Formats: sequence, structure tokens, C-alpha cells
Amino acid sequence: MAAAALRDQLSALLSSMLSQGLVDEQFQQLQMLQDDGGTPGFVAEVVTLFCEDAERIINEIANLLEQPVVNFDKVDAYVHQLKGSSASVGAQKVKFTCMQFRQFCQDKSRDGCLMALAVVRNDFYDLRNKFQTMLQLEQQIQAYDPKQQ
Repeated sequence: MAAAALRDQLSALLSSMLSQGLVDEQFQQLQMLQDDGGTPGFVAEVVTLFCEDAERIINEIANLLEQPVVNFDKVDAYVHQLKGSSASVGAQKVKFTCMQFRQFCQDKSRDGCLMALAVVRNDFYDLRNKFQTMLQLEQQIQAYDPKQQ
């Protein structure tokens, strides 16, 4: 019975992430790959790698924007990399924020980039917290039923 309640919580969390635009169909496809007999823990691994990579990229961008002379091409390259990573895991909101961020890079606007960095950081942390909750629920479900993936 506890496993069923946890599954319901997980399902509600995933539905809310989708309805809030945090994730898109790409994320659902990753889940289906795992659910269709794929490697157990596949989504957890992909999400964990994404979060580690995104955090590193965001910190790199912040460091570049603190320089006396900002290399906007370098900032743009990191934002582009974050956008690609976000798209590959279905992190829709972060991806869209990166698209707007790139415009500030092209305009060479430090203030615009700092504002966009704050938004992308906020969107990422919100998503990361939801991913962490999702992974915790999946671990709890697996503890009740080791056959579940």
C-alpha cells in the first residue's frame, strides 16, 4: 500500500512538472526508454549528470560576468551549451530561458546577462529540487518493490 501511495506522489509530481513547463516531451521520452525495459536508473543517471553539468556551466557564466571586461562570445558559448543540455533532458523552462539569455549575449549587455543569469539560475534550482524529489520517491518505491525500475 505504501508503494502505491509513493507511486501516486511520483505521478503527481511528474504531472505538475509537465504542466508548469519545467519539462517537456523529451523528458517523458527518457522515462519511456527506462520504462520499456531499459536500464534501471537510466533517468536518474541522466538527470544527475545534467544537474552537475548545469551547475558547473552556471558557475562558469557567473565568473565570466564578474570580469572587468566580459567576453560575451564565451558567455554565449556556455549559454548555448546549457541550452543544448537542457533540451536533451527535456528541461524546457531552462532551455527557453537560455534562448532569451543568448539575445543579451548578442547585444553585449552585461546588465541583461546578469538578469538572465539570475532567472536561469532560479529556473535551474527549481527544476533541480523537483528532480531530487523525483529521485527520492523512485528510490523509496524501489525499496518497497525491487522489481520496479
